Amino acid sequence: MTKWLISHSSKGGVKWQVATFTGKGGQESAGIVDMIAIRKRHGASDLSEHRGDLFEIILIQVKGGRARFPSQQDVERLVKVKQHHRADKVVLTEWKRGEKLCCYLLPDMVNPVPASEIFGKVPSKTKIVDATHAAAIGT
Repeated sequence: MTKWLISHSSKGGVKWQVATFTGKGGQESAGIVDMIAIRKRHGASDLSEHRGDLFEIILIQVKGGRARFPSQQDVERLVKVKQHHRADKVVLTEWKRGEKLCCYLLPDMVNPVPASEIFGKVPSKTKIVDATHAAAIGT
């Protein structure tokens, strides 16, 4: 659901592309980053005078159900990975069945931030409910 919500969100009309990292058989892959969201940055920049040359990159760790939040060491590790890849943000997402997506801009794991502040315009509640229902019945 996290991937669906992000890929159906947009900032300034520009959609996010989401890559997930899975291991054999579709289970979680090794490593601290579960997903990466990337989109073209269409604003002016000192680095390039050409529109759309640069990217906005967000590293994402996903938690669901009863999964524990990352430890302080994990957060430090995520911040190091962010710095290495020069990503714009690291986001922890938490999705519990029947509830909305909660996002945290790491290293802050106390104050949730609305998904719309990070990813822009998010799908309507009706679309989210429909997608959640479709995922639950496997369609």
